[in-house]
Amino acid sequence: MTHPEFLPMMRKAVAFVTDEGGITCHAAIVAREMKRPCIIGTKNATKVLKDGDMVEVDAEKGIVKILKKK
Repeated sequence: MTHPEFLPMMRKAVAFVTDEGGITCHAAIVAREMKRPCIIGTKNATKVLKDGDMVEVDAEKGIVKILKKK
């Protein structure tokens, strides 16, 4: 999940992927405002994805693809 104090980091991101949340959660609202792709409620993204992994986010299809593991 995201919180308002994360905004400086979120401005640097090109997409958001969260374990929890729904269409009215903070991450989803900020993503819409910033026009960034966002996939919420994955349940396990933080277990699968690690800092430095290169991923492709297809928010229309709800797919996060790992391109390169760090």
